[in-house]
Amino acid sequence: MPSPPAAAAPYVELRSAERVPETHAWAAGPDDGHPSVEAVGCDAVPVVDMGRPGAARAVARAAEEWGAFLLVGHVVPARVAAAVEEQVARLFALPAPEKARAGRRPGEASGYGYPPALHLPKRMWSEGYTFPAAAVRDEFRRVWPDGGDEYLRFCDVMEEHHKEMRALGNRLLDVFFEALGLTADQIAAGETERKIRETLVATMHLNLYPRCPEPERAMGLAAHTDSGFFTFITQSPVPGLQLLRRGPDRWVTVPAPPGALVVVLGDLFRVLTNGRFSSAFHRAVVNRERDRISVPYFLGPPADMEVAPLASAVPPGRKAAFRAVTWPEYMGVRLKALRTDASALAMLQVADEGEEGGMPSKS
Repeated sequence: MPSPPAAAAPYVELRSAERVPETHAWAAGPDDGHPSVEAVGCDAVPVVDMGRPGAARAVARAAEEWGAFLLVGHVVPARVAAAVEEQVARLFALPAPEKARAGRRPGEASGYGYPPALHLPKRMWSEGYTFPAAAVRDEFRRVWPDGGDEYLRFCDVMEEHHKEMRALGNRLLDVFFEALGLTADQIAAGETERKIRETLVATMHLNLYPRCPEPERAMGLAAHTDSGFFTFITQSPVPGLQLLRRGPDRWVTVPAPPGALVVVLGDLFRVLTNGRFSSAFHRAVVNRERDRISVPYFLGPPADMEVAPLASAVPPGRKAAFRAVTWPEYMGVRLKALRTDASALAMLQVADEGEEGGMPSKS
């Protein structure tokens, strides 16, 4: 019987490092030739208040122009975010051998370790743990094989966070549909819209970005777009997330006001909206003084669902801009694009003779 694959390489103890080791040293650090700017004036990150009239119009503007926004008025209790941050900090403070028990193995999507990123030349200045949001108790038996109070408290907090984020995801999805021009009756009666809402798949990723002795030589998280529909990011009050703005290109540092969630739109949502909504190119940078915690909650389609532009997103008489694709198929296209320095979304675009219309509402 062949031996099991080796666990992912252990992390360098970043918190105790006095220099950035070569394994984590990026030639230019976060300096890619584009300046970092504060979120003021024309670079002020949009804020959407879900509790106020006109939220759909605000979402439409933010999704079209930025592909991301700060969400307030979402009624998720502040204590939930505080408890999550506390538990994430405790998880990453565990001794390295305990975390290594859950090390991500080659080909695995879940576990402690770096997400698969074969195209990156260096490691990132972070610790991470990815897991299916609905399977927290099974997953974290890898860290706490004997269970216990610490395990139970961690799981209770993560499950409450999952419950709140999943419900918020349904509510925000309906706001997105309204932003595309659908009425409440059309949203309620649309079979495609209902199927998307009911089958959303949730994945959580826990991030710790330790303070760094040489932040100019390190990268917290390399620049990328998310692949799924949209992501909620719960973050500690330490700025570090940046969004790329065009014309001229510059990195806008997203503020971290108490109680606000960051919403980042992904590539498959851009496909679903026929390119009307943008997917946000984003990254994370680190600093010398303070650790930063972030908890992205990713929402996307099930693996067997074909994602194509919604009929409501395709103007009358026009044709869908993208071909239908499942999430696994898209990830294959994305990997090929990374290897060839191409655009994955461009590889999904259809020629002028493509299908007319889009995914019908089937109301």
